Amino acid sequence: MRLTVNDRTYEVAVPARKTLADTLREDCGLTGTHVGCEQGVCGSCTVLCDGEPVRACLMFAVQCAGVRIRTVEGLAADDGRPHPVQEAFQRHGALQCGFCTPGFLMLLTGALAGLDGEEPDDERLREIVSANLCRCTGYLPILAAARDAAALLAGADADIDADIDAVADVDPEVDTDAGAGDEAQDGARGGGPARPD
Repeated sequence: MRLTVNDRTYEVAVPARKTLADTLREDCGLTGTHVGCEQGVCGSCTVLCDGEPVRACLMFAVQCAGVRIRTVEGLAADDGRPHPVQEAFQRHGALQCGFCTPGFLMLLTGALAGLDGEEPDDERLREIVSANLCRCTGYLPILAAARDAAALLAGADADIDADIDAVADVDPEVDTDAGAGDEAQDGARGGGPARPD
């Protein structure tokens, strides 16, 4: 079958039940898509399919024939300039171990692009970010980066020197227990990022 990933065509021969995540990693050599829980809970494997964030561990590769797939390797511009979301993550130090970072980058890229230039408020950003799990950062730098990226993508003047303390009173209310998986799975395909109640 033929997959279109980051505007490049890959000819792959895969079993019908091979996941998109495994196909990207093993057959396309794109190892930036990380595999964590393999149940659609953690979001580490998030990629964009036709611009929508999806869990690559929940999709079969054969479902993606004719779909434009974008992974973290295709996020930067052709000239190597980082995407605004990547720039924001770097500015705010929004990672520690880095395992979840590609999934967050792809989630935010797809979700913010879907807002059509509208700059989301903190509540909406918390909803978006809560679709993925991070065990290291406590989410505050990720939220700061999300706010910065949203401002850049909306064409607003982002405060590059924004202090993380500006979001210190924000509680992302991310349930890291099993219940979070149900919310994350709801946003796994077609519905965009999960939205907690």
